[in-house]
Amino acid sequence: MNAGPTVSIVIPAFNEQSTIRACVLAAIDQTDPADEIIVVDNRSTDATRDIVRALQREHPHVPLVLLSQDEVQGLIPTRNLGLDYASGQVLGRIDADTVLEPDWVEQVRRIFRDETVAAATGPMIYYDMPLRRWGHRADDALRRAVHRLARDFHYIFGSNMALRAEAWRDIRPHVCRDAADEMHEDIDISIHLHERGHRAVYRSAMVAGMSARRLDDAPRDYYSYVMRWERTYDAHGIRDAKLRAPMWVFSVIYPLLKGVRWSVKRRGTTALTR
Repeated sequence: MNAGPTVSIVIPAFNEQSTIRACVLAAIDQTDPADEIIVVDNRSTDATRDIVRALQREHPHVPLVLLSQDEVQGLIPTRNLGLDYASGQVLGRIDADTVLEPDWVEQVRRIFRDETVAAATGPMIYYDMPLRRWGHRADDALRRAVHRLARDFHYIFGSNMALRAEAWRDIRPHVCRDAADEMHEDIDISIHLHERGHRAVYRSAMVAGMSARRLDDAPRDYYSYVMRWERTYDAHGIRDAKLRAPMWVFSVIYPLLKGVRWSVKRRGTTALTR
């Protein structure tokens, strides 16, 4: 197929030996193959790099690249190295626990045939939670509602995002380094895309799976993570209350999701019922 812009997929990774193989295999096993898959390892002390090298040997014809970002610990410089290195016209950026749906690249190419689109994101399937297809529909409905509420400001989420290389090069000098690791780096990207006049869209067909492992954090750590929204907006001087809607939603639904997650782990099964 391969009609449309070229697509690179960038995967920052730090100590992700438990998830990186499934992540990369899903990026490889696409109905419309990516032009490039880039794993950027950031000082991993586990088997992350070895697993990626093994995948390179198993799939010698796949354009799978392993880079190392060993200068400094941190997601943002690791992400930046991968996005700067990528050669695609569209740059996909996912997490190391993301498992793309098989038509993800196909959908991304379809979205970016519209030359007015600079960035795109879509819903998630939480693959280690029960009733995952129902959860996917709920996640999609929630994210669409958030985007409608935000009006002309659109979020792109780090677990499932793509942006035009030209847009990345334009915002690259402006994205925050966040050395203190206090912000949501994907919301920072969203803010700079908006400020620079780039159009970001939400598309329900652009689906990726992700782990719900964040729910395993202690409540204090989880709420500190959610408050990154507030710290990101404060750092940019943004006072618009409606943009904080995702932060409120994720705070309110946490007890329910935590209970479901605990129940699943207690039974010793992921109970992935469709």
